[in-house]
Amino acid sequence: MKPLVSIIMGSTSDWPVMQKAAKFLNDMEIPFEVNALSAHRTPEKVEAYASKAYENGIKVIIAGAGGAAHLPGVMAAFTPLPIIGVPCRSSISIDGWDSILSILQMPPGIPVATVGLDASHNAAILSAQIIGAGNQEVMKKVIEYKTSLKKKIIKANEDLSEFKFDFRVS
Repeated sequence: MKPLVSIIMGSTSDWPVMQKAAKFLNDMEIPFEVNALSAHRTPEKVEAYASKAYENGIKVIIAGAGGAAHLPGVMAAFTPLPIIGVPCRSSISIDGWDSILSILQMPPGIPVATVGLDASHNAAILSAQIIGAGNQEVMKKVIEYKTSLKKKIIKANEDLSEFKFDFRVS
């Protein structure tokens, strides 16, 4: 089995955030790999990895990073693959804003799709949707997942209707 999605993080301190992406991909039965690569400490490894990712069968790269968060952009510079950036809160971040802006504000020609702060789960969903656009099996699982979200809200409203108040009008 070859990975279709690559989960990359700047350091293992981002792993608690990035595990949510791994769990979702695992639940969806989408093969993935996980690596720690630093745009600042191992830039040559980032370049080597990103340059070969397409040839190695990767379809989407999810790149999480905190602080200056250059990893997603550097990856995007070296690969034609879609990159989904996950800004991560870190011990050196400015409440995550530095990470968000570093990933979000890419120059023309080097796009990085950016999800919310610590939102690797959404990054994994987006990667499944990207892969599903050309893979009916994956798309079927995405549709089932989206349907389950709808059912949760319907159930939540049913549960809320059980709370009775004299002046409640809904």
